[in-house]
Amino acid sequence: MSRQGKGGKASSKPTNKKGGKRRDEAKRKDPVSEKAPIKKKVAVASMPKKISNSDEIRLNKYISNSGVCSRRDADMHIAVGSVTVNGKIINEMGYKVKFEDEVRFDGARINPEKKTYVLLNKPKGFATTTSDSKGKTVMDLVANATNARIKPIGRLGRGSTGLLLFTNDDIIVKKFTNSKTGVSRLFEIELDKDLKYEDFKKIQDGIKPMGKLVAVEEISYIDGAPKTTIGLKIKNTGNSILHTIFDHLKYEIIRVDCVQIGQLTKKDLPRGHWKHLTTQEVNTLQMM
Repeated sequence: MSRQGKGGKASSKPTNKKGGKRRDEAKRKDPVSEKAPIKKKVAVASMPKKISNSDEIRLNKYISNSGVCSRRDADMHIAVGSVTVNGKIINEMGYKVKFEDEVRFDGARINPEKKTYVLLNKPKGFATTTSDSKGKTVMDLVANATNARIKPIGRLGRGSTGLLLFTNDDIIVKKFTNSKTGVSRLFEIELDKDLKYEDFKKIQDGIKPMGKLVAVEEISYIDGAPKTTIGLKIKNTGNSILHTIFDHLKYEIIRVDCVQIGQLTKKDLPRGHWKHLTTQEVNTLQMM
């Protein structure tokens, strides 16, 4: 007999407990809801990125950074053959160059860096070179001065002291390296013995070691100092010429100190320190 619910109506709910149990078990055994496999995300290997050489720059950007023209105009000039790299005409778009390459635009060398001028009062013990294989060099002393690729103009021996100018301005470098129209440097030189007056006159008039004339601008004894110490002004950029002069006259150089370059002096510049040239000092150098 069927049960009756309230009001005497028969209940429609199933009374089979076993049937309900089977349905519950079926739900628990549902493979999707019970232990469905978890899909793992598969890592897709990304394409290796092309590593760019930080020492290289596109030629059109190099030209643009030098202030000659825009990149778009640079591409036009490259296309018509107005640009050379290390003596070779380049027509390739997207061509890359290194900062040390010689890039010329209409025959004139260009540089993408801001013109920088650093004056160092060099101490003893540092070689005047950009080579890393020479021990301590003057480049170590100016390492924090600028990120520009500056180089020393001329040389001071490892045992010599005094002023040394660094720049990336090729026009100034060319001006300095011309021994006839270049920039004068004043040296204070100490010899192993008194400089005889007749030898003083020979230097003043111009001597010819190995048959080649060596001319100096000025030579003088220094007031209040022994005659072993003299001042000598010359336009040659190296100090080996000083040894050439005094070796020829049988003197040994004990000390060399560059005390002036053009109008630049050591005033307020202690030994081992550097400074950036002022706009006025740069303008003076450019007008010389």
